[in-house]
Amino acid sequence: MKVKVKKAVFPVAGMGTRFLPATKANPKEMLPVVDKPLIQYAAEEAISAGIEELVFVTSMSKRAIEDHFDKNYELESELERRGKDKLLELVRGVVPEGIACVYVRQPEALGLGHAVLCAKPVIGNEPFAVILADDLIDGEGASCLKQMVDAFEYNRCSLLGVEEVPPEETDKYGVVKSAPITDGLNRVSEIVEKPKPSEAPSNLAVVGRYILTPRIFHHLEHTPRGAGGEIQLTDAIAALLKEEQVMAYQFRGTRYDCGSKLGYLMATVEYGLKHPELAAEFGDYLTGRFCEAGAGKKQASG
Repeated sequence: MKVKVKKAVFPVAGMGTRFLPATKANPKEMLPVVDKPLIQYAAEEAISAGIEELVFVTSMSKRAIEDHFDKNYELESELERRGKDKLLELVRGVVPEGIACVYVRQPEALGLGHAVLCAKPVIGNEPFAVILADDLIDGEGASCLKQMVDAFEYNRCSLLGVEEVPPEETDKYGVVKSAPITDGLNRVSEIVEKPKPSEAPSNLAVVGRYILTPRIFHHLEHTPRGAGGEIQLTDAIAALLKEEQVMAYQFRGTRYDCGSKLGYLMATVEYGLKHPELAAEFGDYLTGRFCEAGAGKKQASG
């Protein structure tokens, strides 16, 4: 019987230095986009794809994430007493029935590959997903991970979520060399971590979504420290390529790089514009601001 993808790993042990001082005492994954933290968007995407076990690889400074997904009996009791039924439903719905949350401590900051390796005792010998909450992806038709899980069910091999990036930005990503199989699905022949634009095999970059076979753990255990003295997941995938087929999946949807301030602001605007309670009023506000800005430029040039 084919094993389904039922577990997802969330590496959330990073320090979030690009958002200091906001992340000095608050995990970057808890930064809100409108009214939900980034990590909740990531968890909801996993659950929509059929994931039943959420594995958070944390550090000692990430207790807020555990608290967010834990029950808060005092808050629920107070909301129930006040008759705040909608808010009570929101709070209780953070972790739906049948979904398990597991927390694994990453003892040292040794990179993404090491964080994934820390989850091995929980994952066991099963295929699993990896989601980086920094990459908030608004999927078209279905969530990004749901699209990838469906592709995995048919192809039964490791999948890397990819998108085209400007050639001058390849040094920010793992970049693949690949050949197309079907629309949106490519067979990977090479993967390089953060290549210079002049050395990149393509402009097809790996973003924060993966489905990996358990064989990746063997390669993570034997991967020497790479860039920055860290264990790079990209290096382990390069080794996996020599044994197994790996595919690149070009998902349908829009990615917001919420690890950057600009990407985070863009996500906030776009999600605000489709929020059921705020969309109309927020849209009117933005329209007014753009009109005022345009009028100001005309007066200045006149």
